[in-house]
Parts: sequence; structure tokens; C-alpha cells
Amino acid sequence: MRFSITYALCIVHCALLSLPLHAENADTTALSTWRAGSVVTPEAVAAYGEERCFGFEEIPDAVFARMQGKSFKENPNIQRSDLRYVRCLHTDAEGRIMLGEMVCNQKIAKDLVEIFHELYKNHYPIERMVLIDNYDADDERSMRDNNSSCFCYRVIAGSKTLSKHAKGMAIDLNTLHNPYMRKRSNGTLYVQPATARKYCDRTKRYAYTIVEGDLCHRLFLQHGFRWGGSWRSYKDWQHFDKD
Repeated sequence: MRFSITYALCIVHCALLSLPLHAENADTTALSTWRAGSVVTPEAVAAYGEERCFGFEEIPDAVFARMQGKSFKENPNIQRSDLRYVRCLHTDAEGRIMLGEMVCNQKIAKDLVEIFHELYKNHYPIERMVLIDNYDADDERSMRDNNSSCFCYRVIAGSKTLSKHAKGMAIDLNTLHNPYMRKRSNGTLYVQPATARKYCDRTKRYAYTIVEGDLCHRLFLQHGFRWGGSWRSYKDWQHFDKD
């Protein structure tokens, strides 16, 4: 009986010890395969190496396959070779560490890596950062999910003019809490995403509100970006772009 009890206790002890190991393995897998949108622990990041979590590269084949016919369409203005795949960490408003990804123009890839690393180190909240292709390149769906993204080959809403997103030179951050808003000629408001009307009241602060003078705003301006929240004819609080 004594042997049986001891053996049973050893089994329970080993099972308990294996739990964090399994969690760590899951974290390591998410990091090594870069499963954007995954939550990882500080311990896993430390083991993997924080510096390795911030960087950019030419568009991998697997990523380009996700983009085909969605954010990327054959066109004369921007080619795959002009774009870069950015990987970074970000923290959400609850303090969780998330794996993020973004496709941008090669001209701003270094800027974005430096900005997002600084935002991460200062726990600036970004809720979600996955490719817009996860939403079939549907900007409205992506924005309703408060997703942050960059490249998408499309025109400016309501026009035939190519958006800066079409060249990967514009970034939209925390898009639900920082909507696009303009007043129509009949006096009514056009808001995008359509579910973000309450976030147009900038006298109120929400978890992911971008405010003039905050760290996010300062970093993007220091890197030569413009902020849509400072425009007069309409407001695009989520938007930063660069020539």
C-alpha cells in the first residue's frame, strides 16, 4: 500500500510540473511559427529573445499566399518586392503580450519596428495586429474588430483615388476606438467603421484612444508621419501616413 501511495503521489506531482511546461511549449511554438494574434508570456519572450520579436523581412511565400486576391492584387503601382513583413510584440489594455504582424512598404519598415518596440516597452495598448487578409481585406470588418493594419491595395473610400494604404505607406491603429469621421453636405456624419459613432466624442477616453501628445502620436511624428486626427476637413484618428 505504501508503494502505491508513493507512486500515485509521484504521478500527480509530475502531472502538475508538466502544466507550465506544456504552456511554455505552446508559447514557444507560437513565437517560432509567429502565430499573430496569439498571447504569450513574459517568460516565453525572455527565453525566445525580445530583440528577435521585432524585425522585418521580404514577404515570405506563406504570407504572400494569404494576401493573394485579398490585400494584394496584380497592379502597376506596387509589387511584392516593394513590401516588407513586420513582426512585433504589443500589449493590449489588459496587459497581455500579443504577437503582431503587419505588411508595409519597405521605406517605412524600419520606422515601424522602432515605433512598435518603443510602444511595447512602454506598455502602450494596441488590441490587435493581424493582416487585413484575415478579414478578406474587408476594411470595415477589420476596423470593427479594432485591428491595426497597414497595406491593402484599395482606393480611398468614396473615390477613385488610390489610398496610401495601397502603397503600404499608411497605418491604421486601434481602428474601432479611433474612427474616420467627416460631415456630409447635408450635415449628417459619415463614420467608419459604422459601429464607432460613440468614439467620435473625443472628450471621452477609452482603452485604446489615441490622443494628441501621447506616446504613439509623438513617436509617429518623430519618424516623419502625419496624423489624420489633426486634419481639419475631416478626422481620421486611427491614421498615420508618410510620403
